[in-house]
Amino acid sequence: MSAPEGWTVTVVGIGADGWDGLSPAARRAVEGAEVLRGSSRQLSLVPDGVPAERVPWPSPMALAVRELPDAHPGRRVVVLASGDPMYSGIGTTLVRWFGAAAVDVVPHPSSVTWACSRMGWSVEETTVVSVVWKPVELLAAQVSPGRRLLVLGADGSTPAEVARRLTDWGYGASRLTALSQLGGPTEQRSTGTAADWPHVQTDPLTITAVEAVADPGTVPLATVPGLPDDAYRHDGQLTKRDVRAVTLSRLVPLPGQLLWDVGAGAGSIGIEWMRAHPSCRAVAVESDPERAHRVGQNAARLGVPGLQVVRGRAPEALGDLPAPDAVFVGGGATVPGVLENCWDALPPGGRLVVNAVTVESEVVLAHWRERVGGSLTRIQVATAAPVGGFTGWKPAMPVTIWSVTR
Repeated sequence: MSAPEGWTVTVVGIGADGWDGLSPAARRAVEGAEVLRGSSRQLSLVPDGVPAERVPWPSPMALAVRELPDAHPGRRVVVLASGDPMYSGIGTTLVRWFGAAAVDVVPHPSSVTWACSRMGWSVEETTVVSVVWKPVELLAAQVSPGRRLLVLGADGSTPAEVARRLTDWGYGASRLTALSQLGGPTEQRSTGTAADWPHVQTDPLTITAVEAVADPGTVPLATVPGLPDDAYRHDGQLTKRDVRAVTLSRLVPLPGQLLWDVGAGAGSIGIEWMRAHPSCRAVAVESDPERAHRVGQNAARLGVPGLQVVRGRAPEALGDLPAPDAVFVGGGATVPGVLENCWDALPPGGRLVVNAVTVESEVVLAHWRERVGGSLTRIQVATAAPVGGFTGWKPAMPVTIWSVTR
């Protein structure tokens, strides 16, 4: 969507401290407006002496924002935003829809800046997780001992929900601080541990600071590939830990890129692809309904609830999927059309990785290697196990990995 020629809008960030906290430039922008748009709370922060017409956003507000260029023709419009308009704010939405040239932004300290100043934390050493209209399970992939997190929520129930989930994940000893109305005259602070969090509701304008502490016996889960096999619920159809780590190294998870996990089984490849970076995306294709359901459960529990699960059989199920940057085929390499469809879907630079455990599948991979290149690697993992009163090596089935870049 593009803005009408010559149309511009000014976005002014405003905090809980209201008019007193605005810079001279922000005040001039508001005082020069003919129309002010914002929530009822934001509009109430502007003194009565400002003569602009005040128009609150309806609920939901998305359509009204899209129609903003036509809503007030010929008038100077200023949109009020909470905190920094470009930090998960309406400024970002307006730029995305109408282009940077049409949006003049007057920034304000964000709630993250305020929270770090109150906690004494370095901003660059603090991880921010937004669960504003998103599943709180997103937090799971970011929790590890000693980590400092700021959780942005949509309402006053977020701190209690964060506390409950941390306790479920084995981090009940974590220290929580709910910071409300930051910078304003009614600023509040509530503290406690996740396991004993006493506040069911806080002020809606609250950010939750977390100092992660693992309970005794909790096994931390890293974001690098190779989670323990028992981190997944599965029926045996699981790419095992060591092979999984090698497979993902061939797939090369990169920020913002999309993976097809074809024949997902327990979903481990797609899940660990997404855990590599918050912007990584994945589609898990699984024909068995019980396994497909389990993939979704594993994804939510391991902090990537955005994993898309497609129940269907390849290659038919691949037809309507968004174009991938990488494809993993964990099963079905011998099914006619599967590798052809996966290869054809890849752009230049896209990666295809296929694992095989049968001779028939290996033959298919050998033929494809002759056709388009790539490398073949065979991996066999053996683990120590009791042999009578001694210890010996118990080998797993060898896995052949074909990896190729288009």
